[in-house]
Amino acid sequence: MQLRLTAAASAAVVILSLSLFLLPSTVDAHNITRILAKYPELSTFNHYLTVTQLAPEINRRETITVCAVDNAGMGDLLAKRLTIGGIRNVLSLHVLLDYFDAKKLHQITDGTALAATMFQATGSAPGSSGFVNITELKGGKVGFSPEENGGVISAYFVKSIEAIPYNISVIQISTILPSPEAEAPAPEPSQMNLTALMSARGCKVFAETLLANPAEQTYESNLESGLTVFCPGDDAMKSFIPKFKNLTAAGKQSLLEYHATPIYQTLSGLRSNNGLTNTLATDGAEKYDFTVQNDGTGVTIKTKIVTAKIVKTLVDVNPLAIYQLDKVLMPPELFKAAVSPTPAPAPAPEANAKPPKKHKSPPAPDAPSDSPADAPDGDVADQTANGGGGAARFTGGRFGAVILSLGFVFLQL
Repeated sequence: MQLRLTAAASAAVVILSLSLFLLPSTVDAHNITRILAKYPELSTFNHYLTVTQLAPEINRRETITVCAVDNAGMGDLLAKRLTIGGIRNVLSLHVLLDYFDAKKLHQITDGTALAATMFQATGSAPGSSGFVNITELKGGKVGFSPEENGGVISAYFVKSIEAIPYNISVIQISTILPSPEAEAPAPEPSQMNLTALMSARGCKVFAETLLANPAEQTYESNLESGLTVFCPGDDAMKSFIPKFKNLTAAGKQSLLEYHATPIYQTLSGLRSNNGLTNTLATDGAEKYDFTVQNDGTGVTIKTKIVTAKIVKTLVDVNPLAIYQLDKVLMPPELFKAAVSPTPAPAPAPEANAKPPKKHKSPPAPDAPSDSPADAPDGDVADQTANGGGGAARFTGGRFGAVILSLGFVFLQL
């Protein structure tokens, strides 16, 4: 009996250890606001990373370097009275898309390196702006200067704040990096031409369709308060046009309004706020909503008819964000999911019918009704609301089976 109890206890320990090992980790690799919170002299820089919504973007990225500036340096920036969009651009110039800790800064190959920044990655930086030169100087100093600054050193390395090797390095530099391009005021919402922006960046067909529809006024009226547009790329929209032409006038307007939400949402915000989302077409009983869902490092938009993926950020300037999709969103209010036809019931056997003859071997079974051969034509693969649910359940069942099997094995000892 004692031996059996000991074996059972050992089995419980092994099962618990395996459970902890196999369960996915939910701990973030880094959190920039927590890192900087330990340094009061960097509190203003930390505050504006949150206000400009750069902090979530930094937390999502890997292999980056944040060049923090003390409160006095931030005071010089705030004295320029830039818009929040302008401050965001300037601070994004201080996030290098490469890893530079103190050791690497003093071992730069050939004494100089050119680093891309988050400002460059947004697509808002014109020409060579958005890049920063890092130069190792005499006396152990390291200088920083924006590429468009003509090689003039603008700031110097002060100290290392924290480093998680090859994930994130947080350093302090002496002053804000100057950049007229980053400081340039973002255009006011009234100055933004939605259809022109979409046309120039890969969504021309959708933009022209929107321009010829009353939905365009709905977009414009929501622009100042905040707007996020999900525009299908030209290839996706061209193949959808025949279906679009078959809709009623009201249906066409609703479909176009279905591709935008009445709030400004960054890509990081979409990643963290999964779930049902209302659209410009939402109106009382007419739900016209869709589900935002993470897909690895990407974001998908799911309806009961189709699942589309965000493939590119076209514009991200508060209060407007425009993302390109690989498919047209099809709301269930306008389109019905294809359903396999129900087979006709077999005729009732006649009273005088002879019983069927027995076979020595059973006949081959009929193909199941949901086999590929019987599947209806069209976008059937896109018309499943929860295509990945089964796989998730199978994985969970397999995990449970492994644990139970181990338990029974140990209990037999």
